[in-house]
Formats: sequence, C-alpha cells, structure tokens
Amino acid sequence: MQTMMTADALAILKAVAGMGVLTLVMFLWMYATRLPAFSKAGIEPQEAMHPGTYNDRLPSGVRRVADNYNHLFEQPTLFYAIALTVVVAGLADPLHVACAWAFLGFRVLHSLVQATINKVAIRFLLFALSWVALGTMIVRLALQLFA
Repeated sequence: MQTMMTADALAILKAVAGMGVLTLVMFLWMYATRLPAFSKAGIEPQEAMHPGTYNDRLPSGVRRVADNYNHLFEQPTLFYAIALTVVVAGLADPLHVACAWAFLGFRVLHSLVQATINKVAIRFLLFALSWVALGTMIVRLALQLFA
C-alpha cells in the first residue's frame, strides 16, 4: 500500500532520516574510539556499569564523541516529535522544510565540532541556531494546530 505524501512532507521525513544517520555515524565513531581506549586504559567491561565513573581514564577525544552521541538523545528527540507531528497533521510547507533541514545541518556541524576541535563557543552557537530552527517549527506548529 502506497501513501500519497506531499513533496514538503517527504522532505521533512528525509531530514528526520538524516538525524537517524547522524546518530548511527556517531554511534559507530563512539565505539571505534571507545573500545580501543578501554583496552588501552585497562578498563574491564563490567567497570562501565555506571557511566562516567571511568571518564578520568579516557582521553578527551574519546569522551567528546561519547558525549555528543548522548546529546543526540536530548534536543533531537523533540525534533523527531515535532517533525512527525507536522507531517501527520498535513502542515508540511516550505518553511517547515527549511527549518527541518537547518536543524539537521546545525546538528551535523555541532557533532563535528564537539567530536573534533570542541570549541565551546562554536558549539554553543550551533546549538542555539538549531534551537532557532526547532523553535520556529514548534511555534508555527502550535499556531497552526490551535488556530
């Protein structure tokens, strides 16, 4: 069974899928760096039962990637809910599409900055810009639903 969907709705779902791909990439990057670091630091798997208790034994670069992976389960979860609500409610339009893709773009850049150079001022700017995109979607959706 095929569902008819507008091009705008499909574009928003592609941004949602992009966030999924970003999360998968960060997961793979996290374990590609974390497992060798655990081995090098002599950390046994059971020692990881309480996340964070071993952080002082891992290099900053390894911790940054893991921190970013965890951040992808914070703000982006609201993005998923809002984006899917926009699509299901039939409210997808070019501005929602632009905001969804801007959100994805800022989150990709945020991930790259945090996992590499980790300049907090740049990270904060990218985080704030992603909130502008998401906040625009939230306000527009609320106005559209409650109007």
